[in-house]
Amino acid sequence: MHERLATGLTSTFHKGLTIACVSAGLWMGLSANAIAGNTAVAQGQGPGQAESSVQAARHSALPAGWVSSWSMAAQQVPPPEFAPSFNRAPDTADRTVRQIVVPSLSGAGLRIRLTNRFGSVPLKLRSIGIATTGRGAQIVAGSEKPVTFGGRADVEIPPGEEVWSDPVAKSVIAGQALSVSFVAPGAKATTWHKIASQVSYLSTRGDFAASTDGAPFRAPMTAYLWLDGLAVDAPGARGVVAIGDSITDGMRSTLNANRRWPDQLAARLARAGGASKLAVVNLGISGNRLLNDSPCYGQALEKRFRTDALGQPGVRDVIVLIGINDIDFGEVPPHRGLDCDAPHVRVQAADVIDGYRRLIAAAHERHVRIFGGTLTPAGLTDDRERVRTEINEWIRTSHAFDGVIDFDAALRDPADPRRLLPRFDSDDHVHPSDAGYARMAEAIPLEIFDAR
Repeated sequence: MHERLATGLTSTFHKGLTIACVSAGLWMGLSANAIAGNTAVAQGQGPGQAESSVQAARHSALPAGWVSSWSMAAQQVPPPEFAPSFNRAPDTADRTVRQIVVPSLSGAGLRIRLTNRFGSVPLKLRSIGIATTGRGAQIVAGSEKPVTFGGRADVEIPPGEEVWSDPVAKSVIAGQALSVSFVAPGAKATTWHKIASQVSYLSTRGDFAASTDGAPFRAPMTAYLWLDGLAVDAPGARGVVAIGDSITDGMRSTLNANRRWPDQLAARLARAGGASKLAVVNLGISGNRLLNDSPCYGQALEKRFRTDALGQPGVRDVIVLIGINDIDFGEVPPHRGLDCDAPHVRVQAADVIDGYRRLIAAAHERHVRIFGGTLTPAGLTDDRERVRTEINEWIRTSHAFDGVIDFDAALRDPADPRRLLPRFDSDDHVHPSDAGYARMAEAIPLEIFDAR
C-alpha cells in the first residue's frame, strides 16, 4: 500500500524507527550542504576507458548455474525541487556507500549488479568491494574481496544501463549478511530503492571502502543506492521472485530483522531443507501499482515486470501481489507539489484483471510459472471494496494463474472480512505486522515449488 496510508512520515515507516528518523535528518543536512555548493568534483577515467567493462556484462544473461540470491527493485529518485525531505536521496558525492544485503541462497561464488537505470549521465563508481558484515557498519576483517568489472577496479555505467560484475571467489551462505562498499565520486543519486527495511551507511567524505571498524560510516540510511542484484554460483538451484507493492516490500516490518513475507518464506524453505535449491528474491516497491507509474512509487509493475521479475537469473516461479493501490489511488484527491499518488485514475476490476492477463502471458512466454496472490483487506470504501472482492473472486476461480495463494483468507478478520485480523495488523489497518507477514509466508504451500 502507499505511504499515505502507512503513515505519511518517514519516522514511522517501521516500528521503533529512531534510526530512520536520524537517517531522514542526515539526508536533509546533506542536501543542504549540496545546495551550499559543498559538492565534490567528479573523478575517475573518461567514458572510453570504462567501455570494455560495461560491454562485458551489459544486459547479458549470466551463464547457466548463476541464480539471483538477493535483489531490489530500482526506482527513480523524485526531482529534489519538488520532493519533501523524506523523498530525497542522500548526498553521496565523494563518499563511500556501504550497503548491507542478506542473500537467500548459498553459492560457491558471487557477482553483484549495479544499475544506472534512471540516470541521465554516466555513473562512475570505484573501490568496489564485498565483505562479510559485522556489527553495524563494521565488516569482518579478512573477509573482504575486491569486485571488478571486465578486470577493472572501477566502472562507468551509461544512463539507463546496468552491469554485472566479474565472478568473485567468495562463498555465500544463505542468511549471512554481506556488505557491498564503493565510492561514488561526484555522483548524484537518481536510482534507488526507497524503503529497504534495512540500515545501510554513508561515510564522511573520502574512500573508506577498506575500513573494517566502520567508524567513518556516520550516516545511516534506509534505502539502497545503485546496487540492485547479487547472484551466486549454484548449479541446480532456481529462483522464486516475489513482486508487488509495499506489502511485499515489507512496509512496517521490524527494521533489520528480515521479517518481510518473502524473507519468512525463505526461512520456511530453509527449515524444510529446501534452502540449498531455492532462492527467494523481493522485487516489491512501496506504493507501486500494476497499471500506472508514480513519481515516487516506481514504474507500473506491468512495465517493469520483464526486467525486475523475468530478468532475474535462474527465475522459475513468480508470486505476484499487486492491485490494492490501483483500486485506492483514484480516491485520493490531487494536491500541489510532489503528488506521489498521481495519476488519480479510478480503475475497475476488469482493468486490473486485464493487467494480470498480460503478466501471465509474459511469464508463460518465458516458461516461468506465475502464482496470483489475493488482495488483502485495506479498510476500503464500499465502492472500492466491491472492486477488491471482484478481483479476488477472479483470482480464485478463473484458473488463469498457475496457482493461487490466498493471502486475503490468511489475514482477514472472520468477524469483519474487510479488515485485517487485529494480531496481523501493524496498526495502520493496511500493512501486516511481523506476525501477519509470517502468516502470509505460512499460507504458501511449499509443495508448489516441487511441481516442475
